[in-house]
Amino acid sequence: MKIKNVIKRILTKTFMYLVLIFTIIISVFPIIWIVLSSFKTNSEILSGAFTLPSTLETGINAFKYLFEEYNFLLYASNSLIISTVSSLVALLFFAMAGYVLSKYNFPGKNLIFILFTITMLVPGHSKAQPIFALVRNIGMYDNIWGLTIVYVSNGLAMSIFILKGTFMSIPKELNEAAMLDGAGFFKTFFSINFPLAKSGLATAGILMFLWNWNEYFYASLLTVSEKTRTLPVALQFFNQSFSYDYTKMFAALTLVVLPGLILYVFAQEQVQQSVAASGIKG
Repeated sequence: MKIKNVIKRILTKTFMYLVLIFTIIISVFPIIWIVLSSFKTNSEILSGAFTLPSTLETGINAFKYLFEEYNFLLYASNSLIISTVSSLVALLFFAMAGYVLSKYNFPGKNLIFILFTITMLVPGHSKAQPIFALVRNIGMYDNIWGLTIVYVSNGLAMSIFILKGTFMSIPKELNEAAMLDGAGFFKTFFSINFPLAKSGLATAGILMFLWNWNEYFYASLLTVSEKTRTLPVALQFFNQSFSYDYTKMFAALTLVVLPGLILYVFAQEQVQQSVAASGIKG
């Protein structure tokens, strides 16, 4: 009987590790392939996906070309400004909403939360026409701030779900003690709850930032000039320009993909902790 249990345990662990290894391979390999391909010549790329670049000079020249011949820094700064500002503004409002939904009882509370979360079922493209009309009517078309306003609403349902669970994990006794000391809503929120919810705030902020950084549809719909172009839109132009120059195309892909990956690598612990807490408490 003991031998059977040991064999069963070994087989279960082996299966789990095989699944994990397979998942890691299919997740990481495309990224490694893109980065390696940015240092290969066309012939090396076409000859095999698993070959290593013969020299780094090809890739270095490709990256230099992107910065010298294209306004890559402009595209990157546009994406950075839009993603950062929209994520921070959205995070402030969504944090307040999550805080109220977790700490206060009022009529229609559950209905409001359901309405927030049900927006996840609404396809983003279905809102394109009213958003386009609104942005044009307020004179913000082809303007990075118009795109920023649109991005503020992105990640609403997911962020409130995460933040509500995070604030629920903070003891109510802290709020009660603050109220006895005469603290109002804003002081209680910013001085006590906001600092203690840093894991949830980091998770919601990072996920919103990554979504906004990689968003293409509304960026292409609401901007037209080069001065307002973001990286995903610029990447589409790169694909057209470098349709037969795979080295430069993969170099452009690398520059677009890596910042988000680096950000997530440094913050992955906060993200995992917050998602786990939201699943348990929310």
